[in-house]
Amino acid sequence: SVPVVLTQGQVQRVLREMHGTHLLMAKLLYGGGLRLMECVRLRVQDLDFERGLVYLCAAKGGKDRATLFPKAIHSELKQHLDKVRQLHEHDLEAGRGEVYMPKSLARKHRGAAKEFRWQYVFPSKSRGTDPRAGVTRRHHVLESGLQKAVKVAVDRAGIHKRVSCHTFRHCFATHLLENGVNIRVVQELM
Repeated sequence: SVPVVLTQGQVQRVLREMHGTHLLMAKLLYGGGLRLMECVRLRVQDLDFERGLVYLCAAKGGKDRATLFPKAIHSELKQHLDKVRQLHEHDLEAGRGEVYMPKSLARKHRGAAKEFRWQYVFPSKSRGTDPRAGVTRRHHVLESGLQKAVKVAVDRAGIHKRVSCHTFRHCFATHLLENGVNIRVVQELM
C-alpha cells in the first residue's frame, strides 16, 4: 500500500495540537525521520547538539546510522534534558539511577548504567522491576502514550487520513525530496 504522507502544513497543524514531551518526541520523529522505537529508546549520548545529528545504534536490521537533529528543537531538548538530569540525580540519591544496558555493553563498561549519558532521553515517570534482571530501574516511556497523543492531535487537526507515528518518517523523507535534497542523502538518513 502507498504510505500516507501529510503536507508540510498538515504536519504543522498536527504538531500545534500536541504539547509537552509528546510534542518533543513528534518533532524528533518528523525532524529526523526516526522510527517510534528509535525515539523511545534514545539515550542522552545519542544526541549531538554540536553536529546537529542523532545517532541511532542497532536500528532496524541491526544497522547504526546518523540522522538530522533539527536546530529548531535544540533549546527545547536541552531544557527537557535538564529535567531528565534532575530526575536521574534524584534516583541516584535514592540509591537507584541504573538504566538497562545490553549485556555486552554492561560487561565492557562497568558502572556505565548509572552514568547520565546512558540514561534514556524519554524516561518513564516511575521506576519498575526489570523482569530480565529482577532489578528496580527507570525504563523509557511506553510507545503507546505517543501513539495515542498523535491520534488525538490528528483528529483535533481535522485530518482525515490514517496517520500514525510512522507517518512522520514518511513525511520527513518526502519533504526533504520536495525541498531538493538528493535522494541518496535521504536514503542514508533513513
